[in-house]
Amino acid sequence: MTRARAAEISATGATVDVGDVTTRYLLYGLLPSWFVPGLADWVMHRRTRIEETSGTKESLIHSLMMAEVGIPIALTLRYEVNPLLLTVQLGGAAVHEATALWDVRTAVESDREVKPLEQHIHSFLESLPFGALAALMCLHADQVRALTRGGRGHRDAWRLVPRRRPPSPAYLAGIGAAIGTCVLLPYGEELLRCVRTARARKKLSRKGS
Repeated sequence: MTRARAAEISATGATVDVGDVTTRYLLYGLLPSWFVPGLADWVMHRRTRIEETSGTKESLIHSLMMAEVGIPIALTLRYEVNPLLLTVQLGGAAVHEATALWDVRTAVESDREVKPLEQHIHSFLESLPFGALAALMCLHADQVRALTRGGRGHRDAWRLVPRRRPPSPAYLAGIGAAIGTCVLLPYGEELLRCVRTARARKKLSRKGS
């Protein structure tokens, strides 16, 4: 088997394109499974009554972390992987990790109990971006090399190029629905709950004074 084929032979003798299989794993395996620990984390916040402890501050940090991961994902679904997009992805992963530390510190300093189960859920939320990025970099090793060379020799290295084969409209609609159901609705409810509690406290403090 030559390198040009970039394929493996399965036990049945069928040709399997490694790149195609990895892409399907990212689109239909890793990305959809990301919603499960995210929703579980929201449940843990609710059980520990985040609105009574760390409140709006921590809830806003959660929104920030979702943006740090969501923006690179949205760009990757829409545009070709190149040095510019890899830079955005690497930067997003690094900033997300730093924000995750800030998140836990905020919770602990506000006396919100971060139980072992929630810590375990966090381990998935922190490792999944790196797992996805590692698989993507393996798929686009040529673009990784181009990035290490500052994009020299690549005309479109530092601009967004629309995907030649974008995900289907049905797939994008499904992912959009999952984001709305498992991310926007629960975490929007969390932020609203925290804001309402903070306002109620302010009213009580004004009456007391």
